[in-house]
Amino acid sequence: MSFVSTRADFSAESPMFALILSNSLVSTIEGVSGAGESPAKSLMVPPLDAELIINGEITSVDMTPNTPTGCPTPAVLTLAMMDLIGMKPLMIAAGLDHDVTVPHMQFGEKAGGDPREGKAVPNAKELFEKGRWLGEYLSQTHDLLVLGECLPGGTTTALCVLRALGYQAKVSSCLVDNPVCIKEKIAAEAMEKVQKAGVTDPLEIVSMVGDPMIPVAAGIAEGYRGKLFLAGGTQMLAAAAVIRALGNTVPDIVTTVYVYEDKTASFKETAAAVGSDAYYVDPEFGSIGHSGLARYAEGEIKEGSGAGGAMFLASLLGFTHEEIRSSIREQVIRYT
Repeated sequence: MSFVSTRADFSAESPMFALILSNSLVSTIEGVSGAGESPAKSLMVPPLDAELIINGEITSVDMTPNTPTGCPTPAVLTLAMMDLIGMKPLMIAAGLDHDVTVPHMQFGEKAGGDPREGKAVPNAKELFEKGRWLGEYLSQTHDLLVLGECLPGGTTTALCVLRALGYQAKVSSCLVDNPVCIKEKIAAEAMEKVQKAGVTDPLEIVSMVGDPMIPVAAGIAEGYRGKLFLAGGTQMLAAAAVIRALGNTVPDIVTTVYVYEDKTASFKETAAAVGSDAYYVDPEFGSIGHSGLARYAEGEIKEGSGAGGAMFLASLLGFTHEEIRSSIREQVIRYT
């Protein structure tokens, strides 16, 4: 199997990698997310991932970027790719519960709320406009943009938004055992709220049951004039669905093979329904010679912090499969 699923004939004179850092209180619901040391600490993951990717280490707390099973977090993979291609990524903070300690663009707003209660993202339209401005701004200097996300609990809010927009989607999980029943229950309650309100406007749907990342990504897509890739798993499918509902061109999506072939999700089918061309990278972690990375092939983590998009970008820029794998191996060994 080739490293990239489909031949990608794209070139760029000035590419950029950006990562939207957001929170949703959904990640604090027991059993929903495997991010962080506990549900409450899942809210710390985006700022810590930003620290790792920008500084090369986590600086604000004493911890290594590995799960309790020894699986390296996806931010390590993104860091390895940024080091390999020599790129300084752009961090975009939008709706966080904790401060970001590294250079970033601050969009403000509170963490997203529980989609079953009140408005999850009251200022979704303001976040969309900020994203649109940023898309226009980046168009002045960058002809290709890979846009990732770091949002614990984001597959659940994605499910809520996709269902509210009429898609019979199934979403992935960073856990080996996808907590489908918990997610479906939350999505059903969110859907009932949307239906009772009679809401059909896509940004209002995001405001009711989404998360802060989605309107930022949708805004960037509206403002950006270069080639845009949404880098992520089923969370980015929700962003793509909102982009389509707003009448804008649906960007391509790039993820890892571990999300693309996740039997508990419907990535391929949903991407087709949304109208997005989907790419995936297959780093063959099962044979890379690192037991922690091999867990990706067993269904742990799968994707996050734009890791699939970062590997895809390295490939587009001419780095070989083995150069990408070697860079990742060398990086994860530092934290073993």
